[in-house]
Amino acid sequence: MTNGPGAGIPAVSTAILAMSRHLEVRDVLKTIVASARELLDAEYAALGVPDDHGGFAQFVVDGVSAEQWKAIGPLPRQHGILAAMLHNATPERLADVRQDPRFGGWPSAHPDMRDFLGLPVADGDEILGALFLANKRCPKPDGGCGFTEDDERLLGILAQHAAIALTNARLYERSRELTIAGERARLAHELHDAVSQKLFSLRLTAQAATALVDRDPVRAKDELHQVAALAAEAADELRAAVVELRPAALDEDGLVATLRSQVQVLDRAHSSHVTFVAHGVRALPAAQEEAMLRVAQEALHNALRHSGAEHVEVTLSRAGQGALLRIADDGCGFDPGTVRRAGRHLGLVSMHDRAGGVGGTLTVQSEPGKGTAVEMEVPGG
Repeated sequence: MTNGPGAGIPAVSTAILAMSRHLEVRDVLKTIVASARELLDAEYAALGVPDDHGGFAQFVVDGVSAEQWKAIGPLPRQHGILAAMLHNATPERLADVRQDPRFGGWPSAHPDMRDFLGLPVADGDEILGALFLANKRCPKPDGGCGFTEDDERLLGILAQHAAIALTNARLYERSRELTIAGERARLAHELHDAVSQKLFSLRLTAQAATALVDRDPVRAKDELHQVAALAAEAADELRAAVVELRPAALDEDGLVATLRSQVQVLDRAHSSHVTFVAHGVRALPAAQEEAMLRVAQEALHNALRHSGAEHVEVTLSRAGQGALLRIADDGCGFDPGTVRRAGRHLGLVSMHDRAGGVGGTLTVQSEPGKGTAVEMEVPGG
C-alpha cells in the first residue's frame, strides 16, 4: 500500500464516512480501529478509552482473534507508552516497542509487536483515548520503523475525525439515556394513574357486592364477577408495565436472548400462548437492535391487550446482512381502512418512526377476524 499524502486521501475519506455512519460509542470505536489498521496496512490496531481509575473503560482491538484476546487476559493498565500518549498528548513512532525504556512487557499470549505508531485521540484539551498500530506490513529499513511520517500525518487526520465521531456518539448516547429516562418516568406516571383507577373501581365494586350479599345475592354475584374482571385488568396493567420499565439487556445479551427472555415472561403472564423462534440472526448495530426490541414490545402489547389472540408468534430471521422481525397473532384484527384512527390507538406511527429512524421498513397486515402481522426489516451494518 502506498501511503503518500495524495494516495491516502481517498482512504481517509472512506474511513471518515464509515465512522460517521455509527451513533453508538462501541460501534464508533470498532470502526476507528478497523479503519486505521486498513489505512496504514498494519497487523494490529487498538484504541483504549481511559477511565478515572488507572485502567480503561473500553479497549477495542483489531487483528487479534476472539480466542487470542480471551487468552491475553485482563485489560492493560494506563502505564508505559499508553500512559505517555494519554497524559502528554504526543505521538509515538518507534522502530521496536520492546526496546523502549517504558516498555513493561506483556502477557505470554500477547502477539509479538515491533514497530509501533500511536497517537492520542483528543477533543481540544481533553484526551478521549489512545490509538495505536503495530507491525506495518512492509520491508523494514535496518533498525528503522516501518511507519513513516506520512503514516503519522494520515493517522493524525483520522484521529481528529475520530475525536469528532466519538464525541458525537457520546452525545447521542447521553441524549438517548435522557429520552429513555423520560419514557420511563412517563410510563411510571401512566402506570400509577391506570392502576389507581382500577383499584378505586375494584374497591367500590367490592363494597357494592358486600352491601348486596344479604338482600340481593344474584346482583352480588354479578358484582363479584366484576371484581374478578377488574383485578385481572389491574394485573395486566402491572405485567405490561414491568416489561416496559425493565431495562433491556441488549448490550450484554444481544437481541435474540433479550427477545426470548421477554417472550417467556409474557407467555407466563398472559393466557395467550406466546412463542419465539430465531433463524440464523447475526449481531446488528446497537441502534437497530434497540429499535427492533421496542417495535416487538409495542406489537406484543397490542396483540396481548387488544386482539384477544390465543396464539402470538414472534419470529426473528436473517435477511441479507440485516434481519426481519415478525409478530403475528390470530386475534380480532382490524380494518386497514381505519388505519388513521387505529394507528394512533395501536402505536403504529411510533413503530413506523422507530423503523425508519434506523433505515428499516415496517409493514402491517390485518383484517377483521383474521389476525394481525407486523413485520420490521433492518439493513444490518
